[in-house]
Amino acid sequence: MSAQNAAIFQVGRVARAARIKPMPDALELLKTRRSIKPVELAGPAPSAAEIETLLTIASRVPDHGKLVPWRFIVFEGEARLAAGEAIVAAFCAKYPQAKPEHIEAERHRLARAPLVIAVVSRAAPHVKIPEWEQVLSAGAAAMSLVLAAHALGYGATWITEWYAYDRGVLAALGLKENERIVGFVHIGRPSTPPEDRPRPPLHEIATRFGTR
Repeated sequence: MSAQNAAIFQVGRVARAARIKPMPDALELLKTRRSIKPVELAGPAPSAAEIETLLTIASRVPDHGKLVPWRFIVFEGEARLAAGEAIVAAFCAKYPQAKPEHIEAERHRLARAPLVIAVVSRAAPHVKIPEWEQVLSAGAAAMSLVLAAHALGYGATWITEWYAYDRGVLAALGLKENERIVGFVHIGRPSTPPEDRPRPPLHEIATRFGTR
């Protein structure tokens, strides 16, 4: 091997090593994320610039075919209660004898945290891209949104609840007939230090193919 080729080889090896260098802060971030109940998320809400950062990160997910099979709806301020009216209307239609306190709880479904971002799947049949992969891409967007909130110092939880599957509510929130809610991501500041919960032992959930 010539001296020039050896130098090129060494540069390439160093570059590859740099690419796989662990990122301790990022790893710690991923290891410490946990869901926070919406009622345990306090204000103030993320700023406009922070919301833009959250959405930018959430949109950087695997997307086979570059279809962008998802979109976001931001609920902040009084808009959270306005959306709650659509939930109340559907709830009262289902339960006409509902008590006032139950109706009020439904009205505040999207007002329990300072900010709520709905992740909407707009997956559709495609000649090449399986619809299932489009749905998974939307799920990845929701997870990236949760992680981005954690990275900014906020708490977050990804939930659906009954109204995510009610077509009347979805129509009132502006969803088209082919669109579905992947989740409502509630974001705010943890009112108390979050406690972790037991996680499944790796030997119970991971196997190596070809071994017993």
